Amino acid sequence: MTRPHRERVVLSHRRGARVIRTRVEVQEQTQVGDALVRGLVRAQLGLALRLAAVVLVAVAAVPLVVGAFPEIAEIRVAGIQLNWLLLAVVVYPVLYGVGRLYVRLAEQGERDFVRVIDDEP
Repeated sequence: MTRPHRERVVLSHRRGARVIRTRVEVQEQTQVGDALVRGLVRAQLGLALRLAAVVLVAVAAVPLVVGAFPEIAEIRVAGIQLNWLLLAVVVYPVLYGVGRLYVRLAEQGERDFVRVIDDEP
């Protein structure tokens, strides 16, 4: 009786030495790994500063509009001054939205960083 031909079963494809070298460079904090990590930190800092500018404009817009049009401060809706209502209706949702956007974009940047290290397409 003849034996069946043996087949090698591979669960995943080997990615090569480049992946190992890149990951090791980051783990051992070599110059290349340090440059990659600094790039990630710089990208996240840039994102934070851009979104902080959006928040600053949104928060500063309410007092500027009230200062330009003082009659807005005298308008009352349900017993509440319109400028306070604008703060509650405009600024807080903007803060929440910018926070959610920051988390989503920061996580996307981290995923891109991991792809660079793992050398995935």
